[in-house]
Amino acid sequence: MSGSDGLRLDKWLWHARFVRRREAAAGLVAERRVRLNGQPVAKTHQLVRPGDVLVLTERERIRVVRVKELGLRRGGAVDAARLYELVAVEP
Repeated sequence: MSGSDGLRLDKWLWHARFVRRREAAAGLVAERRVRLNGQPVAKTHQLVRPGDVLVLTERERIRVVRVKELGLRRGGAVDAARLYELVAVEP
């Protein structure tokens, strides 16, 4: 898959280990807790590409991450950390 094709948001969040299951990503989107490049995400199949910025509003904090790579599979924590750059964390 080339970088211009993108990867589904739910799959990328799962690959990057922000969620334990892809269904949990759907819950974040349904609760309007994910923004992609400043816009609220309405569908889990929204494509993300390298360079995109995600804002993840969690119960205890807000994380802003920049997508570096798409990833081919869900790997360990070290592999997941290569997929993004942490831009900011707010309590």
